[in-house]
Amino acid sequence: MEEKEVKRVIALMSGTSCDSIDAGLCEVFPDMSVKLIKGINHPYPEHIRAKIFSAFRGEISIKELCQLNFAVGKCFANAANILIYEFGKPDFISSHGQTVYHYPFDEKLDDISLKSTLQIGESSVIAKETGCTVISNFREKDIAYGGQGAPLVCFADEKWFHRGKYGAAVQNIGGISNVTVVSDECDTFGFDTGCGNIMIDYCTQKLFGQKYDKDGEIAKSGNVCESWLDCLLQDEYYFLEPPKTTGREYFSPKYIENILKSAPPEPKDVIATLTALTAKTIAQAYERFVYPVTHIDTAVIGGGGAYNKTIMKFLRQYLPQRIELKTHEDYGISNNFKEVMAFALLGYCTYYGIPDNLPCCTGAEKRVVLGKITEI
Repeated sequence: MEEKEVKRVIALMSGTSCDSIDAGLCEVFPDMSVKLIKGINHPYPEHIRAKIFSAFRGEISIKELCQLNFAVGKCFANAANILIYEFGKPDFISSHGQTVYHYPFDEKLDDISLKSTLQIGESSVIAKETGCTVISNFREKDIAYGGQGAPLVCFADEKWFHRGKYGAAVQNIGGISNVTVVSDECDTFGFDTGCGNIMIDYCTQKLFGQKYDKDGEIAKSGNVCESWLDCLLQDEYYFLEPPKTTGREYFSPKYIENILKSAPPEPKDVIATLTALTAKTIAQAYERFVYPVTHIDTAVIGGGGAYNKTIMKFLRQYLPQRIELKTHEDYGISNNFKEVMAFALLGYCTYYGIPDNLPCCTGAEKRVVLGKITEI
């Protein structure tokens, strides 16, 4: 195997919230540590973002999806070029892409598995527009080997987070919430705990005309409707045993509109209750699937949800007092760019042929090297 060196990597991704393209120039070291040099949130052009949301809803044609794959690739390249203009070309670009559909279920057609995932943002366009080698399409190989293609950030969590007296739950709250459990008492494992900001964002846009509830201020001003919250907590996803993943395909606009039929009449109470739902599903996931396996003494919160003070307040309320609540910033890792840093590491591993999935998190048959390499 080629001797590993420090590599400068621009990592690109856009999550389920699709609020921007997150781009970060990182240095990745042979010990698997990652230093973020600079991160930016590059907005999508308005009409491209609208088209992506149409794709989420299944409202575009095959022609439009084909076009969107290349258009999003150009948007990703534009984000990378901002960093290239300031810092010069990296050794390579690592692009997660924009997930438009994720289907981790074992459905079959003519006895052929339909388990699949689709990330757009054509790597050939990024390579051409930036003049850089691009590593992309990380999720497909894990699925080919029987996994769910997620969560992949567990690999980075295992490398980065020091274990306390017992262990840590490393909790990302993006559009979807996912946890990685790192402990001396068991193999690292992880799963999606449920919705993160998806339903909060949708209803904040619908009811208040804002893209998201900044700092959790709307939720703070409302009251939790306990009866509606109890109803929402009965969703079957929360009771499924890991490994498991979910996404917009499940917590869809149709799903949200359906639950709103029984929502409280006061809009602020809707946001407050959905915010409580995000926190409580995390706490219940730990009760059901983490505490029976290992002790943890720390929950480390990252993603956009770490900036929502009301989510953090509810987490403190719902989690046992013995569990210390921290954020990624306490470990020198950006809440905003943690996943960018993780995909810089995954790209580094792909470059050097290092297996970078964790079957105990994804359910894959074995450890494999993820990603595809697109040369200039």
